[in-house]
Amino acid sequence: MRRFLIALIAILFGRGICRAAERPNILFIFSDDHAQHAISAYGSKINKTPNIDRIAREGMIFRNAFVANSICTPSRATILTGKHSHLNGAYNVGDKFDATQQSFPKLLRGAGYQTAIVGKWHLGHGGTSDPHGFDYWNVLLDQGPYYNPPMIENGKRVQHTGYTSDVITELTIKWLKEQRDGKRPFFLACQHKAPHREWVPGPRHIDDFDDVEIPEPPDLFDDYSGRASPARTQEMTVAKHMDEGDLALRPPKYLNAEQLKVWKDAFEKENEAFRAANLSGRERTKWNYQRYIKNYLRAVASVDDSVGQLLDYLEESGLAKNTIVIYSSDQGFYLGDHGWYDKRFMYEPSLRTPYIVKWPGVIKPGSEATQLVQNLDFAQTFLEMAGVEQPKDMQGRSLVPLMRGEAPGDWRDAIYYHYYDFPAVHSVRPHFGVRTERHKLIRYYTTDEWELFDLANDPREMRSVHDDPAYADVRRTLEEKLKTLQKQYADTDPTAEAPSSKMRRERQRARTAATQKAGGR
Repeated sequence: MRRFLIALIAILFGRGICRAAERPNILFIFSDDHAQHAISAYGSKINKTPNIDRIAREGMIFRNAFVANSICTPSRATILTGKHSHLNGAYNVGDKFDATQQSFPKLLRGAGYQTAIVGKWHLGHGGTSDPHGFDYWNVLLDQGPYYNPPMIENGKRVQHTGYTSDVITELTIKWLKEQRDGKRPFFLACQHKAPHREWVPGPRHIDDFDDVEIPEPPDLFDDYSGRASPARTQEMTVAKHMDEGDLALRPPKYLNAEQLKVWKDAFEKENEAFRAANLSGRERTKWNYQRYIKNYLRAVASVDDSVGQLLDYLEESGLAKNTIVIYSSDQGFYLGDHGWYDKRFMYEPSLRTPYIVKWPGVIKPGSEATQLVQNLDFAQTFLEMAGVEQPKDMQGRSLVPLMRGEAPGDWRDAIYYHYYDFPAVHSVRPHFGVRTERHKLIRYYTTDEWELFDLANDPREMRSVHDDPAYADVRRTLEEKLKTLQKQYADTDPTAEAPSSKMRRERQRARTAATQKAGGR
């Protein structure tokens, strides 16, 4: 009888019928394009994020978290599958993700977890691209607007009114209050649109920074000398490539009358003064930067508000003691660094992503990890947190040992990156590369160029030392490491692909470019 009861308990535990307290809940708060250097816990010099900092203070901050492909759709696909783009099928921002493939939400759900996602999906809609593996899903259409978002709730379109960050937060808390099954542990993803382009502030923060001049990055006027040609041929500069919507010189079309009045009260006088000044050259770039960065940070402030509201609800409801809280973003972003906005390049501002975790009873409050980690690791981390077996075909590695304060001697000494999205908006050339603790090697394979950076001596990556004889040994070592990682992850050098494969990929890129030109960004 005793053996029978033990076996029965094991079965019930596996099916999630035992009390939720036996396994931790997981709340994954995920933003879009939130750079590490716009978070005060990471040392931001331009803003404060007290609620995100609260997670770091009560948990662990990962100082060296990176992405595998710095663009929205591929990053999200990598997180879901634990696989690089060439295996999960999401290479570019316009690709439709095959959500029928293996993913961590399906595995969690199969192990008894209640799973839900609220907010930005951005992996396509309809059929095999709808969210799979979730008991409940309520997601934005594609990018979604900053106000009054239509959303798809378990297949049904519903119109909402209000600022999108607030709507997503309210729906997340509503799910916790009304739809959570108290008999099962949950995985809940709260996924924000903000601070994605174009940056429209919420009503609470629309006047933030009005009387403040945000410090400019030292390379706002970068001339791109000392690097390969893609740094010069991109189309993502603050000086030349922002449109009137990016700069709040015209109101968004989706505002209602009340929202439009708030927007006009905040921006119209400034816009009139700007037009009268008729700025050009460096002065125009400086104005563009201030307008852009303030609206970006205003959008961040609403995300930080959301984090605070969610943390407060967990405390008030008693869920906090058994809920892991994670804050991250799909990639970093250029905050005027190198004179840019957007992401895509393997340079540090967009390669890095925030990753901050609070796990009561496991993570020592106020701790940090400095190991090289990637969004490739997130799926396996979620699975180990839940006590679910990690599939052998996932390519990352669980971060749970690092969270427990361990320092595995066989931890990776380099990360691998591959960006594909060309031709496309912003004209960033395809490239792959390897980054170690100190060095970075990048290969632009369509222009046959290389870059090598010594991050200790050149942290802002202003001068490639690829052709410097003093770095010959470093270059050879990194080239070998690059080949090793490509073999490990089953990726290939696209210049060595068969013609038919190259043609298929170019057609896919052309389709993506056409889609983006028609309105997707």
